[in-house]
Amino acid sequence: MHLPSVRQLQYLLAVVELRHFGKAAERCFVTQSTLSTGIQELENMLGACLLERTKRKVIPTALGLEIADKARQVLLTSSQILELANSQQPPMIGKLKLGVIPTIAPFLLPKVLPALRTQFPALELFLIEDQSAHLLQRLDFGEIDCAIFALPYELNKYECQRFFQEDFYVAFPVNHPLSQGGPICSDELPVEELLMLEDGHCFKDHALSACHFSGLVQKAAFQGTSLYTLIEMVAGNQGITFLPAMAIDSSLTQQARISLRPLAETGPHREIGLVWRPTFHRKRDLQLLTDFMASELTAAQN
Repeated sequence: MHLPSVRQLQYLLAVVELRHFGKAAERCFVTQSTLSTGIQELENMLGACLLERTKRKVIPTALGLEIADKARQVLLTSSQILELANSQQPPMIGKLKLGVIPTIAPFLLPKVLPALRTQFPALELFLIEDQSAHLLQRLDFGEIDCAIFALPYELNKYECQRFFQEDFYVAFPVNHPLSQGGPICSDELPVEELLMLEDGHCFKDHALSACHFSGLVQKAAFQGTSLYTLIEMVAGNQGITFLPAMAIDSSLTQQARISLRPLAETGPHREIGLVWRPTFHRKRDLQLLTDFMASELTAAQN
């Protein structure tokens, strides 16, 4: 009897989740033709149609949805088998799939990765950058082993180890009337000039919370997809924005024509933590990883 492969089930689940062949292929790190062929082979093997395909959209059949639910369980169990095998090895050896949110990745990774690879040369680190909600989905599916999050964030069943905390800064155009001075209070900020990240980025929520703002999302002058976009907008005299402290000494800010002032509101304004499934077996690796990152980030501050 021929059985569906883990890869075929992964392809199907990605399409069911994303309702898009191209995006599903990106998630699975394969070409769209490879993914389509894999799903077609699965349908031929089962003798059933799992997806309704049109030129504009893809819709799972009732059977496709049911099999996708089973596929999710199979993929998680397969991931747990690998975790169990890896847990018997010496620490920090072999593959580790790490997710990172976009408002942390470009600032934290350059600070810690070179030293991490020197300290643990046998660790094969695979990195995936994505928004918090999507990273939790990837954890659920076993696509990643752990993820670096900004906190607070609703983690529900997941375990978390906090290892760093930081405050926020306000970025101004260099010729802005408020561009010079020390810490600035949120009630001094011109709300009509504020540039924010779009929904889905927890950094926006943390910034609003730190400032005790309410209803500000509707008043924001612009909502961007990345901090890089916001920094360029500020440099172009289009408004002001918030930045995390770890971004201050990055090339992203040092090369931009902006001025920075610390946010005066009591901090820390956010914490950084490592998140993983409770069933993940390599707890010693995770502890070593968080200890190492905490040490490197603290050293970078001094």
